[in-house]
Amino acid sequence: MDTIKTIIRLSWYPALITALAVAGYIFGWPIEAVVPALIIILAIVVVVAIMRTREKQLEMASLRMRQLAEYFTRRFMGNSSLSIFAIINSLFNMDNPKIWEWARSCDMSKRVFDNWCDGFASRLEGDLRARKFGSNLGIYLNELWAITSHYHEFVEQFQEIASSLEIPREIADQYNRFVMEYNTFARDFQDNISELRKVTRTGIEPASIRFASELKIQRQGSAGGA
Repeated sequence: MDTIKTIIRLSWYPALITALAVAGYIFGWPIEAVVPALIIILAIVVVVAIMRTREKQLEMASLRMRQLAEYFTRRFMGNSSLSIFAIINSLFNMDNPKIWEWARSCDMSKRVFDNWCDGFASRLEGDLRARKFGSNLGIYLNELWAITSHYHEFVEQFQEIASSLEIPREIADQYNRFVMEYNTFARDFQDNISELRKVTRTGIEPASIRFASELKIQRQGSAGGA
């Protein structure tokens, strides 16, 4: 459909083909000379249309990737209450020195994530303005995939710790709210990769974007009633 729209926009090509056909008829040019010329012009139209369509698709995919990166930064990093690092920091309220040590190490990792997020969106936007998105798109995709994969490791670590300990109900609720939004992001990222695979090589499978698991929260009073 996009290819057809592009061909329609290139209206001077059909006009040129029509003009050649009319001129050939008027001046009596031999059909053996006119037909090959028309075929060549038509082939050029198709090639140009395909190239412009692919460029447009790459641009849209790059814009979508920038939106995903900005959403990831805004909702799951920085001072957001839905950041996995903010949820991990809430474990400092528990009386468990081993958990404190792990949470402190996570806080160091958060600074690395924050620095990356600050630069990724601006670099991508700069390439979009310079129209270099086609050549660097694979690099940005791999970078966003790598950072979200590492981020998910902290999600899994928290889930394992929270499943083995009795954490406060409010922390579990906060984490489950995070899971709902994070999984929406993961699905959108999978869709973005699927769209990219239609126009360029990615080397990344959509299924490699993993989802977070909710915590099973025991209702208060259930233990006492057993």
